[in-house]
Amino acid sequence: MAMRIGSWTLPNPVFVAPMAGVTDRPYRQLCKRLGAGYAVSEMAASNPRLWNSVKTSRRLNHDGECTPIAVQIAGADPDMMAEAAVFNIQKGAQIIDINMGCPVKKVCNVASGSALLRDEALVARILERVVQTCQPFNVPVTLKTRTGWDTRSRNALRIGQLAQDTGIAALTLHGRTRADLYTGQAEYDTIKAVKESITIPVIANGDIDSPEKARQVLDYTGADAVMIGRAAQGRPWIFREIAWFLETGRHLPPPTLGELRECLLEHLEDHYRFYGEYTGVRSARKHIGWYLGNFPDSASLLAHINTTESTQDQINAVAQWFDNQPAHACPSGPRVATTHDAIKAA
Repeated sequence: MAMRIGSWTLPNPVFVAPMAGVTDRPYRQLCKRLGAGYAVSEMAASNPRLWNSVKTSRRLNHDGECTPIAVQIAGADPDMMAEAAVFNIQKGAQIIDINMGCPVKKVCNVASGSALLRDEALVARILERVVQTCQPFNVPVTLKTRTGWDTRSRNALRIGQLAQDTGIAALTLHGRTRADLYTGQAEYDTIKAVKESITIPVIANGDIDSPEKARQVLDYTGADAVMIGRAAQGRPWIFREIAWFLETGRHLPPPTLGELRECLLEHLEDHYRFYGEYTGVRSARKHIGWYLGNFPDSASLLAHINTTESTQDQINAVAQWFDNQPAHACPSGPRVATTHDAIKAA
């Protein structure tokens, strides 16, 4: 079950995907407590002018985080990316992950993220420079990418070979092109082909939202691990559910209402401590919506949550809502949040 990234042995092959505005330190710690074998931070910019911003400072805060601490960096300049890697290592990073998969327009417009897939020579220079820079620190470098820029230019096989040749320790592949964004269905044929063509660990990503889907994807692609993104929003226990199913072939029972209450309230308290009052109450709104949005009578609560201005009012409203629920209450099924949801709720 375990796989390795450099010198790190991971406890299971069920990982948390880096998601901007979601996978902050409180969320990563929660997912690890609930069974995730590995988690990667939100994307950190490689531009040194941004390193002293409040947002970046939070993303570099790893106090109390379980090892290995993995930080994702993004950019298009090899030297700047190498400098960012060292900066993050000095801040506690033990694995550096390179983002070549983000499809968001503002990232691609500056030739970062998945836009790099259109320039394989630049991809090679970035990978070589970052790997060489991290070697003296004994810090492995991983790569997260997509199958290509669009369906006419899928080049994941060549990118995978470049990754292996330049010393990348593991490759995460999302089964969509940049042009797909998050629409349609992820395809796994390309992930399978890449896994068959290289020997470094390959992590499958995209539309994995259940224990059965994780098993199916691992069996079909031969990948070494799966990475869960949107399906874990408001459902952080999905990691233990998948890990248990992969190990035993059996299902864990879903969390009870009491367990859900405890999980959400603990998450909120940690979230508020991390962000403070003003930002905490606002950034928590999307998380509460993801946790409770599938309950049939949560609409009025969520409408109220989006107007609360204090963390205490917010947490009191959530606690009272749970106290008013019948003991048998449960959501109608897993809700997979979309990128639109995240933007709308933020």
